[in-house]
Amino acid sequence: MSGKASARKSRSARRRWLGRGVLWMIAGLFFLSGTLRVVETGGLASATETTNTEARPTSPETLDCPSEPGLMTLLADLTAREAKLVEQEGLLRDRGNAISLAEVRLESRLQDLIAAEQALAKTVAIADGAAEEDVTRLVALYENMKPKQAAPLFEEMAPDFAAGFLGRMRPDAAAAVMESLDPQKAYAISVLMAGRNAGTPRD
Repeated sequence: MSGKASARKSRSARRRWLGRGVLWMIAGLFFLSGTLRVVETGGLASATETTNTEARPTSPETLDCPSEPGLMTLLADLTAREAKLVEQEGLLRDRGNAISLAEVRLESRLQDLIAAEQALAKTVAIADGAAEEDVTRLVALYENMKPKQAAPLFEEMAPDFAAGFLGRMRPDAAAAVMESLDPQKAYAISVLMAGRNAGTPRD
């Protein structure tokens, strides 16, 4: 009987030990499962936080970009001044081009005026030469006329005009014509001829 009792005791002790071992195993599994959940939750939280951090816009302090109102206003002012300077530069360039074009036109017009003046001077010289030739021929004609024939012509002339012809004639021919003129007419012509010769240098 004692042997059976001891066998029963050992069996019951073994069952108790097995039961306790199973409980410990189950407890260990629960602990391990909880630990894994905590680790996974912490990892997800860390990943979420990292994602949120990456998606979150970087603050101005992080980017080191000036966003203060004063600096933004200064930047706007500088931009406006630059645009105004560019506009003024364009206006000055256009004005310079207009001035250059006007100078070219004025130079061309000046050359045209110089050419016209030279042509006019030639024409006047030709006219003066022709007139001088005509006067010279008239003077020679009056000199070759008899005084009584030439006198009526000088009577019809204006005194200054007649004085011009007589002043270019030979002295003897001019004196003969003067003797044939009316005394008052001859006196007026003499005064004009004397006034013209008064300004002639004597030396």
